[in-house]
Amino acid sequence: MQAAGGAGPRPLFGGALSAVLPPAARDASELREIPDNQEVFAHRHGDQSLIVELLEYQGQVADRDAARYHFEDIAGGNEALERGSFEVTGVVQVSGSEVSLADCSSAWTLTGTQRVSKFSEEARNTVRLHLGLFRLPRFSTDVLVTFNDPQSISPDSSSAAAGSHREPWTEQDFRVLLQTLSLHDPALFG
Repeated sequence: MQAAGGAGPRPLFGGALSAVLPPAARDASELREIPDNQEVFAHRHGDQSLIVELLEYQGQVADRDAARYHFEDIAGGNEALERGSFEVTGVVQVSGSEVSLADCSSAWTLTGTQRVSKFSEEARNTVRLHLGLFRLPRFSTDVLVTFNDPQSISPDSSSAAAGSHREPWTEQDFRVLLQTLSLHDPALFG
């Protein structure tokens, strides 16, 4: 499967994984330090971002609850846990026929919103989060893919100066990334 414009899969984690990324995806490691367990991509013309993250497998959490578990963990990191600051609007199991990632025992998508501040600012922006969770118990790993899609920017946010951006990523771009995420080297997991 290829992205719009015919772009093929992009190597992730030194080529151990790959996926088709949407157009205008810029490697955020060119802009700032990124933890070793993450690949982060920012839209070149706006505040959207994509994160592919390798996390410890949460064996104590049932598969059907794992995406919500990670969503709430992100909300805690975003200081968005107070009442009204986050909401899950849907959790869906992904069919095995839609998953390319080898050794994935189950896959889930979650859609929700969080009211977050950027760079510890006072202003809060409403961001729609699309999560894709791939559970790999064989490797003691949960692979979490997050698409951050700002919906409402506070006029007091540093993001307000950027205004609206050209050619925003879509949910279809996110689905293509999830469907094309592939494992090439299991040594990635240790």
